[in-house]
Amino acid sequence: MHARVLTICLAAILATGAAVLTGSPEQQGPGLTIQPVRDSLYNIVGSGGNVAALVTGEGVILVDDKFEQNYDAIVASVRSVTGQPVRYVINTHYHEDHSGGNTRFLDMAEVISTRNARTNILEGRQSNVQGTVLPARIVFTEEMSVFLGGQEVRARHFGRGHTNSDTIVYFPAQRTIHMGDMMAGMTPLIDYNGGGSIAEWTESVDRMLEVFDFDTVIPGHGDVTDPAGLDVYRENVVRLRDRVRGLIREGRSQDEIGRVLGMEYPPYSPGSLYMEWSLPGFMTELR
Repeated sequence: MHARVLTICLAAILATGAAVLTGSPEQQGPGLTIQPVRDSLYNIVGSGGNVAALVTGEGVILVDDKFEQNYDAIVASVRSVTGQPVRYVINTHYHEDHSGGNTRFLDMAEVISTRNARTNILEGRQSNVQGTVLPARIVFTEEMSVFLGGQEVRARHFGRGHTNSDTIVYFPAQRTIHMGDMMAGMTPLIDYNGGGSIAEWTESVDRMLEVFDFDTVIPGHGDVTDPAGLDVYRENVVRLRDRVRGLIREGRSQDEIGRVLGMEYPPYSPGSLYMEWSLPGFMTELR
């Protein structure tokens, strides 16, 4: 379906943060920028995860809502492109930088997530949460759709990866997916306390590739890209997984592996969430 052929050119493009956008930045809420993606679909960029906003004649569907403190800026960004209210928010997973805005949006919209995301919020699975995160009122286990203003948005859980609650959201008319943190930056952060798995990440993404037909990819963090960019990211995950597995089989200790990752994968710096959340889980799962 999507050929996983890496080229030096593609790797260089993604490494430099080049984006595949169909437009340039438009309006800003305080600290946020809203960018056109395709047709009536926008991406709100700034602190926290990327927020997709689909504008319809009957209201707006958001994917993720950043931190609670971003609420006013998100609303201002939406109002810069439409007078329609936000009607639905779909959380891609339970982390505060993607679902913290639930606390405010629940007063004006229906918030939807996987059942696992709701459970993880209620059980306080995120170790570094700063505020109060409220869970969705509507949950699903495998897949669901929202129909609004003649548009459809599909959300589906394909399996474990970044967490056990990851939702990939598909906009059929725009041929676009929002990956949540199943794709973020250049190196995956696996939240094992939240049920994540680097071993199952690839299987989950491959199942998605068999179902959704798309041209544009909105990651959880980082620039909007395309299927080739996702292929590069997939290979980065595989390379990291295989590197750690090889080091474990050589008998390296967790500290030794941490030092190797710190040199080869910059996010794995001492004291980082990558070291805290991911490395201990790697040592167990990849043994």
